[in-house]
Amino acid sequence: MKDYLQAELRHANIQHVTRRHFLSKCTTGLGAMWLSTLGEKAWGAGAPLLKDPANPLAPALPILPGKAKRVIYLHMAGAPSQHELFDYKPELKKLNGQPCPQEYLEGKQFAFIQGTPKMLGPLYDFKQYGQSGAWVSDLLPHFSSVVDDVCFVKSMHTDQFNHGPAQLLVHTGSQNPGAPSIGSWATYGLGSIKLIEPRP
Repeated sequence: MKDYLQAELRHANIQHVTRRHFLSKCTTGLGAMWLSTLGEKAWGAGAPLLKDPANPLAPALPILPGKAKRVIYLHMAGAPSQHELFDYKPELKKLNGQPCPQEYLEGKQFAFIQGTPKMLGPLYDFKQYGQSGAWVSDLLPHFSSVVDDVCFVKSMHTDQFNHGPAQLLVHTGSQNPGAPSIGSWATYGLGSIKLIEPRP
């Protein structure tokens, strides 16, 4: 019975991996190789190639006219935790110094944690600022004056508990190496001709 269930599970998994999924997600890049052989057909009959195949690293114009002129992206590895800057956790503050509740640990795997760790709440005070009421730590006194001009994205999450795969996920959307990064997409969308402008 066990062998039968395993065979059925394998069959269901094979059916789940469609041709489109295989071509787009296959780590060997078969989908990209196939697309590159189409040339102009990939963009429609008679459409000009966006890149010169003989010089693929030449500066390029953007594929669409964009409103953004610059992209500034800061990934501050080793910087203070967001829990000390602008992600206020009042419940975590209440649990500071107490043993971690078992419900947070059950069924999960963590790196370098043995036994029952103690909770560490925010060490600095938070206040709300601006019309948005954004929570900002006392560590950022000047930042609190511009919170209404900043976008806070707090909807991203991952089950990665190690920094390396988690950083890959932040930059590329995948925890595995090989996917294009934020910089690649910015260059693709904005072009690469005038990325660095001379100072006046």
